[in-house]
Amino acid sequence: MKVIIAEKPSVARAIAHVLGISGTQDGYIGNIHSENGTVVSWAIGHLVTLAMPEDYGFPGFKRENLPLLPEPFQLIPRQTKKGKEHIPDAGALKQLNVIKELFDKCDEIIAATDAGREGELIFRLIYDYLKCHKPFKRLWISSLTDKAIKNGFENLKNGSEFDNLYHCARSRAEADWLVGINASQALSITAGSGVYSLGRVQTPTLAMICKRYLEHKNFQIKTYYQLQIETEVGRKSLRMLSDIRFQDKVSGQEALEVVRRNKLEILEADTQSLREEPPLLYDLTGLQKDANKRLNLSAEETLGIVQSLYEKKFISYPRTGSRYISEDIWEEIPALVETLLIYAPLKEQAKILLKNRPIKRAVNDLKVSDHHALLITDNTVSGLSAKEESIYKLIASRMLETFSAPCQKEVTTLKAKSREFLFSARGVDVIEGGWRSVNGLFDNENSEEPEVSLPYVEKGEKYTVHSTTLLEKQTKPKPLHTEATLLSAMEKAGSEIENEDERKAMKESGIGTPATRASIIETLFSRDYIERRKKSLVPTAKGLRVYEAVKEKRIADVSMTGMWENTLTKIENGEMPAETFNKSIAIYAKQITDELLTMDFTPDEKELLICPKCQKTSVKLFEKVAKCTDEACDWLLFRNICGKTLSVEDVKAILADKKSPLLKGLKSKAGKTFDTYIVLKEDGSTGFEFPPRTKRNRKT
Repeated sequence: MKVIIAEKPSVARAIAHVLGISGTQDGYIGNIHSENGTVVSWAIGHLVTLAMPEDYGFPGFKRENLPLLPEPFQLIPRQTKKGKEHIPDAGALKQLNVIKELFDKCDEIIAATDAGREGELIFRLIYDYLKCHKPFKRLWISSLTDKAIKNGFENLKNGSEFDNLYHCARSRAEADWLVGINASQALSITAGSGVYSLGRVQTPTLAMICKRYLEHKNFQIKTYYQLQIETEVGRKSLRMLSDIRFQDKVSGQEALEVVRRNKLEILEADTQSLREEPPLLYDLTGLQKDANKRLNLSAEETLGIVQSLYEKKFISYPRTGSRYISEDIWEEIPALVETLLIYAPLKEQAKILLKNRPIKRAVNDLKVSDHHALLITDNTVSGLSAKEESIYKLIASRMLETFSAPCQKEVTTLKAKSREFLFSARGVDVIEGGWRSVNGLFDNENSEEPEVSLPYVEKGEKYTVHSTTLLEKQTKPKPLHTEATLLSAMEKAGSEIENEDERKAMKESGIGTPATRASIIETLFSRDYIERRKKSLVPTAKGLRVYEAVKEKRIADVSMTGMWENTLTKIENGEMPAETFNKSIAIYAKQITDELLTMDFTPDEKELLICPKCQKTSVKLFEKVAKCTDEACDWLLFRNICGKTLSVEDVKAILADKKSPLLKGLKSKAGKTFDTYIVLKEDGSTGFEFPPRTKRNRKT
């Protein structure tokens, strides 16, 4: 019997359909009693994870336990939280038992989890946890179309070919554990109260956001003035801007009077032909950036949408870091373009491309690693949600752009003078739209070309100035990070590093990976380190405190993190043994732990309130609870009650007056809303006190 392990039930069903396997059972598809048959099971994501500190006998946050350096790391079933404890997830345990039974009975195993670093890790952790030693094969495909699945099973690879990918994935997971667990516990111990989170990639990313925010906040705005003049050439207006920036209004007004009384002489009229090559295809990060700029979708939302489109067989494997395709995929491009002939939003653009023949662009075997760039499949789209439709259109239109002809433009630069004052203007005339015609000539937000056509003039010609304006302008700071610009910063992290060797080492890696950057940003939100202000990302007070505390520490070093990403890639490529990286991470974890345990860190000073139980001034307000900080006292008040979060004023009133203000709009377990007071009882516990019912509310 063969057993195939997919990553999700939906993928297992797709594989079973293509292979003609039927009979849905509890945890698998197929007949387990057929000796020569094949069954398909699934993982439901990470069924097995790295054990937590308490599993090694180190519960709680204790200085004497740090650093925690498991040797070897233990594996446990996925955990779920019950109260304050973590217990094995019942669903994970059940599915692991199913897979164990299948492994015990089978003659052949086929790993069919997603073809990438994370998918490889999901399968291998299950395989290792179950102590399976049977050889296995690997299904490696870039889309879930019937054709791709059939071809994949006809060309199964030996599982050992992906050992380096697994070692890379396991090393990354263990590194994140070592740095995250030790740094978080060390900072929390140093702070003395509250729980703080630090991470190998998370903290340098927070540092990027905080640094940009502080630069923006502390930027000294300066006012300056520029002259704008307008003349007429033929019947067309020509508007030019002064090269000089006047620092005060008076000198600007004086210059304006001079220019007003004199003619404008053309010093230079230079027109050059420009060939603008099409953009490369999307990788995941590139798509997430454009989806954030154009559709206001978060990186995490976009990742969820593309994963859905992949599982619906409409796009290729999304978690790719490549913007190129291989020669064999190039042969399929005309057929993919033909698929769009019945896709209304892009059918005309597809017709044009097929008529003109696709241009060989973004084809490079050497720049395709595990997966090629994002492409649509030859399946006709249907039944998409509005957001899925928007993302699909982005991917499809980028494919059309990439294989269209270059955009041919003429760029004109004009220089002129009026007395001693110099003026400039720049214009663009599109000769052949090429790839820019797919989405409109200047719809690409990365374009800095103004859609302005200048009138024809010749050097030496003079013109009467028709109007002059003194424009008041202000210098601007770098804009706050959005998710799009943060993704770019993570991708290009290290570009500002002074050391040339370090900069080169990071050039191809950045920090994080296309598959993990979205989750890193979401982690910063969940830790209450950053928040959104419209589209901008800004640090919270808590995030800034953490940044100020660790900005000079190793944990926040972007270059170190980036070089590790580079090292992980070398492990994946077989250029470095995983043990070398693992040893360096263990040393680093000890260093940052020592740094954090010996530093000064002043947590947010919260007003202390009187504890109703021990009567000491020792109650602190935290995000989710109000708690007595005296170790001998266990008084605690949860701030979220029936869907309503108690404000600082509410808690103060409960402690001082034994009763909160009237809280409105609470929800019962039955989903009904009600109003109530929270009252403090003699023993320190709390209860409800309902307001008197009015006549209007009484039942008659």
